[in-house]
Amino acid sequence: MKKNTVKQALKEGRLQLGTAFQQLRSQDAIRVLAAAGFDWAFLDAEHGGFDLETLQDLCRIAVKVGLAPIVRVADLQYSLIARALDCGAEGVIFPRVEDPAVLERAVSWAKFPPLGVRGMGLTPLHVDFEPAGIPAIMDHMNREQMAVLQIETVRAVEARDELLSVPCIDAVMVGPVDLSISLGVPGEFEHPKMLAAVEKIVESCRAHGVAPGAQARGVALAQRWKSMGMLFVGCSSEVMMLYDSAKAIASALKP
Repeated sequence: MKKNTVKQALKEGRLQLGTAFQQLRSQDAIRVLAAAGFDWAFLDAEHGGFDLETLQDLCRIAVKVGLAPIVRVADLQYSLIARALDCGAEGVIFPRVEDPAVLERAVSWAKFPPLGVRGMGLTPLHVDFEPAGIPAIMDHMNREQMAVLQIETVRAVEARDELLSVPCIDAVMVGPVDLSISLGVPGEFEHPKMLAAVEKIVESCRAHGVAPGAQARGVALAQRWKSMGMLFVGCSSEVMMLYDSAKAIASALKP
């Protein structure tokens, strides 16, 4: 059964580069990102318009080409979390979390017993028809699928140590836009308040053995996150990469 190479690399302290995937319902776009050298992409079912069938198609091609698909669910609901994983996601991002008890319950929905309460409904497709018993498959999925906490409010920053104490959290992804808004400095990602909050998150992640990470809209901010010790770094999105490259070509060639 397939190992989650992103999860393993983060445990070893190696940076893993990802991006947002929010709008294009294209398996070929997934293949492009993998060929370009990205390690993971978060499929955005919170702000994007993907339905379950699209998520399943994108997850399955992503796994095949070596781009770890991580689904950001729209809300902390059992049906959204468990079904995202049933679609083939190699991890789930939990958005807008501020309460450790709520997070612990959400993580339990992502794990099979004895770690959680997720129902078993996987098929041979999920393990490429490799002969394996149900206990082995459950153990494998519990071990390999990622749980990613998103920190995006002042309250979450203040509760970070309690949140990071919840078992089975593998990585944090700071949501910089919403966090900057919550801090009263919307869009000012280099503001001292923002940087101080991010530093606190990174320090707490290290203390709890969780990989720190954040999304960035461009390379300069992604470099900033790297310099602050982030390992789970997202940069840009499939739409913005297409736009930026198309704009550069058009600007260079049109009078």
